[in-house]
Amino acid sequence: MNKTNEIIRVYGRVQGVGFRYSTQQIAVSMGICGYAANEPDGSVYIEAEGTTEQIKQFIEWCRKGPTRAIIQDVRHFPGQFMNYNSFRVR
Repeated sequence: MNKTNEIIRVYGRVQGVGFRYSTQQIAVSMGICGYAANEPDGSVYIEAEGTTEQIKQFIEWCRKGPTRAIIQDVRHFPGQFMNYNSFRVR
């Protein structure tokens, strides 16, 4: 099974609403590895590794986010495969 890495930036009200921890729960449930981190500009930066289909579904979830989040924009592009073995919150 071919795995890929995707860099995802989520903009809007995504800090202080449990976004990273919800992201971790969803990623683990989907079999995705990588991490999520808050950025100084108020966005959340995500590196996600999984199959193309897993990543596609994960990005769709990022467009909705958890209940308290207000998503304004989601940008993503291919990253360098890092072979993560879990999904962490940073």
